[in-house]
Order: sequence, then structure tokens, then C-alpha cells
Amino acid sequence: MEYTTPSGFRDVWAQEAAERERIARRVQDLFAANGYEPLETPTLERMDVMEAGGRVPASPFKFFDAASDLVALRPDVTLQVARMCSTRLRDVAGPLRFRYMQRVFRDTGARNRAEVREKKQIGIECIGPEGPAADAEVIGLFAQALKAAGVQRFTISLATVAVLRALLSRARAAEAWKAQVLEAFHQSNFVALDDLCRKAPAEDADLACAIASLSRIAGGREAIDEAQALAEPFGCAGALDSFRQTYDELERQGLGGTVVVDFSVMSSFDYYTGAVFQGFAEGLGAPLGGGGRYDSLLGLFGADRPAAGFAFYLEDAMAAAAAQAAGQDGAERPLRIAVPKGSLNADAITVLAGAGLDVAGLDNPGRSLIVRNPGVDYIIVRPSDAPVFVEMGAADCGICGEDSLLESAADVMELADLRFGACRFVVAQLAGTDAQVQEHYRQLGSLRVATKYPRIARAHFARRGTQVEVVQLHGNIELGPLTGMSECIVDITATGTTLRENNLEVTDEVLSSTARFFANRASFRTDPRVRALARRLRDGAADRALKVTAGGSA
Repeated sequence: MEYTTPSGFRDVWAQEAAERERIARRVQDLFAANGYEPLETPTLERMDVMEAGGRVPASPFKFFDAASDLVALRPDVTLQVARMCSTRLRDVAGPLRFRYMQRVFRDTGARNRAEVREKKQIGIECIGPEGPAADAEVIGLFAQALKAAGVQRFTISLATVAVLRALLSRARAAEAWKAQVLEAFHQSNFVALDDLCRKAPAEDADLACAIASLSRIAGGREAIDEAQALAEPFGCAGALDSFRQTYDELERQGLGGTVVVDFSVMSSFDYYTGAVFQGFAEGLGAPLGGGGRYDSLLGLFGADRPAAGFAFYLEDAMAAAAAQAAGQDGAERPLRIAVPKGSLNADAITVLAGAGLDVAGLDNPGRSLIVRNPGVDYIIVRPSDAPVFVEMGAADCGICGEDSLLESAADVMELADLRFGACRFVVAQLAGTDAQVQEHYRQLGSLRVATKYPRIARAHFARRGTQVEVVQLHGNIELGPLTGMSECIVDITATGTTLRENNLEVTDEVLSSTARFFANRASFRTDPRVRALARRLRDGAADRALKVTAGGSA
């Protein structure tokens, strides 16, 4: 028998361990020199603490202890520091400046791709000071810490949630709509955001348009001016005053070429109240780390104080530093685009050509898996695999159906609805068997559902409040009800012909899907070509839609 570590956990041997120790010492010395004192929090934390900020920072390992309390291996440290400062340290005069380096544990459940479930988180929390100078202190120290960890080239994307929250406070729409807007920002799903803003109540139409436009503002100081002009008509421009001063202070620190204002960067957690930021290094598929201002968080646990901080993972910083040392980053690298095989392929090539890209050879690649043209590499993949290639940084951006994005649950930025490849997801069962199916559910309390898309199917029936057992198949889904393997199916249909030919009838609509353009988070924020391509594809899709509306041809 071979004894191995659990999936997502690994041993660290002498050479790497020594390098980790050297980096950690440099970073901790930097924090200490800036007045930050060491702090440690428990490995286990009560789940009610982790849930107090609204959105749990990650999917934690949870279990009940001997006292029947629901506890978790800490997935993040900030909430623990907030709990400690507002309870045990509530009578300690501030300001309080803490530094930490602790292991955190996260479990996304993504067993179909690489996953690290234990990382070493390094960070600081600045409790008490507020205002632009305090924000600039934290962001500047973040930049210094990345350099101390060996990352010499990176971008810090900076925004403020204050302006978005101010705009939402002016909206007369239902709270549910506002929550969906925040969720779209959190998911970086700007197709969903556009759709929500189009469906806003008529009295909020102008404000909703401003919110959608805010997500696409990026640049230097001029981006703050653009956001201010956008917010001014709604009386929200004041939300940017402190942010502007923070940016000016960062420029005085010499970070003008490193910090990019980008209002697509919004909080992953619900507790941020002001400046938010993330660090990105080209060649690393995920953010290096980030943080922001969270002036309301401590008050959830007791005594309230303003606060800001950041965290990053030692492993990610080391990976970025290694890639830079090996020369694997840089603007000379071709743009990598994941292009789908199958029914979406021809239209994908057409829209890419319409966006000005060289698509020579892409329509007939033979056995080539990568088509290399000047300035761009096309990686030819199954539509269902495209999100994984992009999420993990093997491609900068890609095209696939919305269904593939939903099924993969990949952490990517959804940027444009390309308006082709339309299809429907439906629930279908044998014609005339509705009474038998309902009786089966009444007796057994569950239905068997055959599908290629287990995540989509489970989500649909969960919304309906129906318990199901999903049978995952890879083809001929219709055989499920025909052979008695399942009571119904969830599948794609265009005309319904195959269903009718097999005596199946549609009983429910699940969703409609079209092709989407999406990008890796780091590539979008470090490579201007990705943002520019997204804009051209979005504009092209809008033009085609106008032609169709006018009675023309797409």
C-alpha cells in the first residue's frame, strides 16, 4: 500500500521549505518595520463568526465538535481578527496594527481539476486609522510585500465599492434586484449585470445604465473623473472624493505605473465599504491577493472601529516570482484564445474575424490542436473544456455556451453575450406519464434525472424544491426514460424533433443559452488586448442584434 497525502494537500521538502522561510522572514520584517505586531488566531473557528460578514470567504471544512458547535478550519483570517479586536481588545486604545502568517483551508469541491486546499496566508490588518492616508498605507505595503516575496512585475487593480453602494441606495428597485447586481459584480458576470440593468424599473433606467457603465471604467486618474461624471447626476460623486485622494497618495509613493483604477474589481465579501484592490501578475491565472476597507465589520461582533487590510498566499507569490525569473511573462507572448469545436465553431471564427483577428487556418486545422497566427494562438477545445483552460490560465480568454460556463462553475469573467448558438435546456419525460411520475415522487420523495449536465440539473430542481437523484450520462440521454433508468431528463433541444421521435414531451424550461466570451481574471487585468477584444466582440454582437431587429440578417 502506498501512503499519500489527501487530495489538495502536500509535503514541503527542504529546499522549498527553506525558500518559503526566507520569503516569510523578509515579508514579516517589512511589516514589523512599519509598526505591525504579530498575531495568531485559532485553526478552528465557529461558523457563526465566519458567516457574520455575509458571504463566507470560501468553502470551509466544517464539522461539529464534542459540544455540538458547528466549527470550521479557518478559510480566512480577517474575520477572526475582527472578532478578536471587537471583543477581547475592545478596551485597548488604538490604533492596532497586526500582521500574521497562518495556514488557511478551503475546499471548492472542484475534483475535476487541480485544487490546493491548504495555503499559507500572509497579511496585515490596520484597525482604527481611516481616510485616504490609511488606505494608501495599506495598499502601498501590499506592493512592498509582493516585491519582498520576489514578485517584481504586477498590477494592482483598485476600485471603491462606495460609489456602487451609493448608486444602489438611490435605486427605487426592489432589494432583490440590488442584491442580484452585487452578486453579478461578485461573480464578474457582466453579461448578467447588463441583463439586470436592462430589466430595471423604468424609473431607474438611467441609474441602471450608469451602474452597467461603471463596471467598464478603467485606467488612470482619468478613470476616476469618468466615474465621477457618471455618478454626478445621481448625487453620488462624493463617494469618490476619498478614493481620489488615495490614488493621488499612491502616485506620490511612486505606484502610478503599478496601480490601475478598475471598477470591475469589486468585493468578494459583503463587508467591504470603501477602497478594494487585487494584485495580478501576468502568467498567474488567479489573483495574487488583495484587500480593502471594511469599516462596518468589527461592529458585527461588538465594539466598532474602522479597519482595512490585505492578504496574499505565499504559494501564489512564489509561483509568480518563478514564472518571472523564467521569463514566462511579458507582452511579447501571443494572446491565447480557447476556440470551441462543434456547432459553435463556425460562428466563433466569424466573430473573431469580425473583431479584426487573423483567423487563417482556423476553419481547417487538420490534426493541429493549436493554430498559431501572428500575435494570437488559438487553442481548439471541446466547449465544455474551454472554461477550465481559461480559469487555469492555459488560455487568456475563450468562447463557449453559457451552459458550459454554468456546468463548469469556473472562476472566470463573463464579458459578452455573442448572440449565436442559441439553445434551450428542458426537462422532458415520456409522453402521457405525468400522473405516474407525480405518484412516483409522492411515494419515494425523489425523482431520477438523466443528464449530461448534473450541476445545471441539480440547480434547477433545487429552485423548484424537488428532490432528485442525478444519473450522469455522456450521450443518448433520451434512453433514460425509455429504459426506465430515470423518470425524466434534462437536456439541450433546438427544435424538439429528437424528443418527439422518442415519444418524449417537454414538461419544464430550465434555461436558454447562447455563446459567451469570457476571460481569465488575471489576463483581463494585465493584458490590454483581452479588454480590447471584449469591447470589439460586445460591440459586434450589439450591431448584429440591431440588424436583426431592423429586419436584416445576422
